Amino acid sequence: MILSDKKIQQAIANKEIVIEPYRPECLGTNSYDVHLGKDLAMYESRVLDAKKHNQVKRIEIPEEGIVINPGTLYLGVTEEYTETHNAVPFLEGKSSVGRLGIDIHATAGKGDVGFCNYWTLEISCVQPVRIYAGMPIGQLIYFSVEGDIQNFYNKKSNAKYNQKTPYPVESMMWKNKF
Repeated sequence: MILSDKKIQQAIANKEIVIEPYRPECLGTNSYDVHLGKDLAMYESRVLDAKKHNQVKRIEIPEEGIVINPGTLYLGVTEEYTETHNAVPFLEGKSSVGRLGIDIHATAGKGDVGFCNYWTLEISCVQPVRIYAGMPIGQLIYFSVEGDIQNFYNKKSNAKYNQKTPYPVESMMWKNKF
């Protein structure tokens, strides 16, 4: 079941969901709008290696925005820091963003119960488009969880994305054993 606006507000009041900064006008009928942070990252190499730590360079989006181009993966980040302690958060792009030909995630739209961080976005586009820090970029949808939770993400010793940071985080696939 997807949480309604009233259930999201109740979860925020009970600190089961944390959104900082929280803006009441961003609460939709059954979602919460999040915004693009000021920092992007791009991989330094055009060829990435799943077994190696691929380095990124960070770019701050200027006030006049930045043009992103097809064929390049940009890592972005939400302005909002979130915590979800009793629901499964899903991040989806806003339809207005999709209509500009922008995807905000390749495969990682689902968060885990216990995720406490900013969301890294895997941004790609189908044609050049100018984007801006602070623009609405996505919406968080919360699904209720049935049953008790044994492994909260923020308590897992092997969780790769637990370090709180307001910057986009590159792939940590290299930490896996394969």
